[in-house]
Amino acid sequence: MKKQMEKVRVLFETLPYIRKFSGSTVVIKYGGNAMVSPELRILFAEDVVFLRYLGISPVIVHGGGPQIGEVMRRMGLKARFVDGHRVTDEETMDIVEMVLAGKVNKEIVTNVQRAGGLAVGLSGKDAFLLRARKKKLRKVNPESQAPEIIDIGLVGEVTQVNPGIINTLKAGGFIPVISPVGVGPDHETYNINADAVAADIARSLSAHKLIYLTDSEGVLDRKGGLIPLLGRAAANRLMKEGVIREGMIPKVTHSLRALEGGVGQTHIIDGRLEHAVLLEMFTAEGIGTEIQLDPAPTEKRKKKS
Repeated sequence: MKKQMEKVRVLFETLPYIRKFSGSTVVIKYGGNAMVSPELRILFAEDVVFLRYLGISPVIVHGGGPQIGEVMRRMGLKARFVDGHRVTDEETMDIVEMVLAGKVNKEIVTNVQRAGGLAVGLSGKDAFLLRARKKKLRKVNPESQAPEIIDIGLVGEVTQVNPGIINTLKAGGFIPVISPVGVGPDHETYNINADAVAADIARSLSAHKLIYLTDSEGVLDRKGGLIPLLGRAAANRLMKEGVIREGMIPKVTHSLRALEGGVGQTHIIDGRLEHAVLLEMFTAEGIGTEIQLDPAPTEKRKKKS
């Protein structure tokens, strides 16, 4: 009986959050070890199905860099990167689309449906979900100190999100699973950063939450400690100082951009934890780092409002 009562107590503790989030949309950028570990893949699928049964609409945006790299290695092709961007010629774009919109996307759909949900896989090309243009990468030439544009191929950036297909799926009880491939003005295909796509989609849906799953506890300070709350001014300072670096930069940058576009809350959390999404959404303290527009204390996590 004691164990049963404990289960009831836990359920009642989650009730305020269920009430708060029911009817809302949560966009989840799915990547890192949460996509690689077989056990975590199953638990993530169970989490998003659980959200759907609670009346919350999860929308999944996924990456797939390691999977693309593995296929390229098998084909004897060498990947090239410039400032973290995959140089994407036509042959590489074919592989990117095949892996992201095909293999990876359908594996996620399958896992969600095995967990009891109904999922539909989309790429940004479906119903012109993601219109894009060629991304111009600007760098300073170290010899001349003059700015120059680096051609990184079919790498794009979103110019417009047309969320009609997502809203239709949500209304039907389906969980959209979106690969970050967009379509250009002449119907060319573009490879787009998944962190940026997640923020753009969250903005277009006026999502209550945008959650980034990472292979880190969250945003860390210079001593390696977790920063539970991070305001815009502090984020910009830490990026300038090189404390926030590499793959964490786009997550922080796009979190801020999502908030500026009307998204309610943004979080960067540890996808290596079991049921990470549920821990963030249904516990008082949450996990990881919450990004805020206004300055926020970083010493201690505030209780959720």
